[in-house]
Amino acid sequence: MKIKNKNLLSISLIIFLIIFSIAFNQYYGYIGILPIDSFLIFNSGYDVMNGYYPFKDYWTIKEPFIDIIQAIFFKLFGVSWFSYVFHASVFNCIITLCTFFLLKTLNLGNALSFFYSVCVAILTYPSAGTPFSDHHTLILCLLALYTFILAIYKKNNIYWFFIPVLLGFSFLSKQAPTVYVIFLITILSIIFFFKSKNILNFVTALVGVITFLILFFVLLFLGGIKFNDFLIQYFSYPMSLGGSRFEWLFPFEFQRIIWRYKLQYFSILVLIYLFVKFSLENKGKKFSDYLIIISVIIFCLLTIMHQLMTINAIFIYCLIPIFSGFSHIYSKKYLKKGKMIGNLLIALTLCSTFYYYSNYIKNRTFMDLRNINLENSIDGKEVHPRLSKIKWITMFYPNEPAKEASSIKLAFKILEEDKSKKIIITDYQFISVFLNQYDFSPTRFWYDFHGYPTENNIYFSYWKEFVLKKIRKNNIKSIYVLKPLHGETKPLENILSNCYQKKIFSEAFYKLVLSNC
Repeated sequence: MKIKNKNLLSISLIIFLIIFSIAFNQYYGYIGILPIDSFLIFNSGYDVMNGYYPFKDYWTIKEPFIDIIQAIFFKLFGVSWFSYVFHASVFNCIITLCTFFLLKTLNLGNALSFFYSVCVAILTYPSAGTPFSDHHTLILCLLALYTFILAIYKKNNIYWFFIPVLLGFSFLSKQAPTVYVIFLITILSIIFFFKSKNILNFVTALVGVITFLILFFVLLFLGGIKFNDFLIQYFSYPMSLGGSRFEWLFPFEFQRIIWRYKLQYFSILVLIYLFVKFSLENKGKKFSDYLIIISVIIFCLLTIMHQLMTINAIFIYCLIPIFSGFSHIYSKKYLKKGKMIGNLLIALTLCSTFYYYSNYIKNRTFMDLRNINLENSIDGKEVHPRLSKIKWITMFYPNEPAKEASSIKLAFKILEEDKSKKIIITDYQFISVFLNQYDFSPTRFWYDFHGYPTENNIYFSYWKEFVLKKIRKNNIKSIYVLKPLHGETKPLENILSNCYQKKIFSEAFYKLVLSNC
């Protein structure tokens, strides 16, 4: 009877976590808009669904995997804001459930595993609400780390197969921090293979690598994507920016590197202590736990390093409940005052969850809406009927969202009247989707330097030819630009030189009429 009741409790907790993690993100996915981020995958997912592919039909430096997943969600649930947010909600649910199952597997118990998992559901995807590369990549990296931990803990070969597959999908979501996590897991895996002397582990992981590579090249072939285009856009060009990103790590100031992320460091203090303790003791029986502890500590440090190098708002606070969960597990297992330390970790997680929810999620900080009165928002149906129930407000028109809606409606009207092939340049990338017109945009998003090469970059000539080839191939005669653009001022004008004339419709909307480009 006790076992039956215990199973019933577990099932009840799982059902609650599924409903809560999805519903919580669905709610916040309808509050606030950051055009460059909110509509990016909405448009590219729609393009993929209609046979327009990254690297071939548009320049991209990230997220092809997320585009494919969004295309599947659109295919299954229809092209709507609900199915778009639902994509993010499902991933929020996945990381919540996987955290619960992992912590339970490591003997934390139902109640504590549930507590930490609820905090993960609150802090992970609701900061953005809609699909976003940093969140997807972090979740996939976490799943790879979880799988690595289970491979060591449960000694089941199937986990070794899935590690490279998850890391591959993560890399196709965003290169960093995936590359760092690949190095981490690869090095620790090699150490484990040598220590365990189990050749089957290595062979299974190798099969996983080969399986992912076969799948990847099949997708390139089916999409008609040249490997060289993928190589330049996804490897070579981003690597040419690598130096500038690493510069953001400096200077090594206490405030930036340590104090700002103090809660992350507090959450792994137990693990750091045990790492030092085990290193000094050099006891082989604790090798598996030793390796798991190292992986979690380094993962924490890598995510902090990545956060310092990203241009986005802080999003890694969602890791605090996870790190605290691991610390709780090992404090119970190895420390005399484990119960007291566990209570401190619960308090840390509870306080940090409340703090980050109140100061980052509720006020939509990730959407650049931190100091904006969300009560000024309007119903999204005033922008377009298919955006109904969204609380529309952006950083560009914080006090006049109706003015922004009016500007978008004007663009809709003019673009709908023009039935010719045209390039549409805007951060409001839902426009071409709702017009059911392909926008012929040469790039996935408009952000000078970070998204595509500037004139002083060695790949500028490749980018220029990529754009001009698209214009000529599709016989494009006009380019429409709807501002504000988050990362651009004069899009494509450095490529078009003097082969265009500008026609202005409003202060935010104009047209470039092309001639002999």
